[in-house]
Amino acid sequence: MIGSYVAVGDSFTEGVGDPGPDGAFVGWADRFAVLLADRRPEGDFDYTNLAVRGKLLDQIMEDQLPRAVELAPDLVSFCAGGNDILRPGTDPDEVAERFERAISALTAVAGTVMVTTGFDTRGVPVLKHLRGKIATYNGHVRAVADRYGCPVLDLWSLKSVQDRRAWDGDRLHLSPEGHTRVALRAGQVLGVEVPADPEQPWPLLPPRGTLEVRRDDVHWAREYLVPWIGRRLRGESSGDHVVAKGTLSPDDIRMRISSVA
Repeated sequence: MIGSYVAVGDSFTEGVGDPGPDGAFVGWADRFAVLLADRRPEGDFDYTNLAVRGKLLDQIMEDQLPRAVELAPDLVSFCAGGNDILRPGTDPDEVAERFERAISALTAVAGTVMVTTGFDTRGVPVLKHLRGKIATYNGHVRAVADRYGCPVLDLWSLKSVQDRRAWDGDRLHLSPEGHTRVALRAGQVLGVEVPADPEQPWPLLPPRGTLEVRRDDVHWAREYLVPWIGRRLRGESSGDHVVAKGTLSPDDIRMRISSVA
């Protein structure tokens, strides 16, 4: 019976790709918080989302970790290091050493710390060549989890998110349905009864022709890839000037989800 939950991380945990009615994002962590709150008496659940898009592991440790330690909740979800792994020249072994320091600090104060692996990027243009690097980092994450007794939200093995409908148009962030499936899987990891199977099959789609695929790829490169590369070259982050959502009411999350469902 988890009574307090703090979500720590980057764009994945902030919920990018899952917009609410006010333009702010919902995401898997907010949806998961509702699942947890449903198991508590009304008003007897505290939830804080500290995640900010674009943040590197060191930035998360500097900006979010102290607040999570201060709150000392029953549960912390910690997803970090993915943006580091995407950067050229980074060493997943070295990133994992810093990741473990964060987990050590969190497990000293939180009841449970749930860690997440990276997704399997075999079907993602530009990122598929990083699949081996991501798999190496995932191995470290699982090893750290074993050492500290952390449950693992294994996104690599979540087959339903291999479908393109699980992803936003930028192909880097999950769609609302993708975030929903991750929230359901998080519930399963912690033994929470969930209302649906995250691996339930997607409805069949008609096959796409080569011309349609190429047209989609050109649109994606123009709308998302080129701006993403531009930010990298300018040393900018999508999270510059973004403020974390902070403490959220499960009732408010439910209203935001229902208004866009």
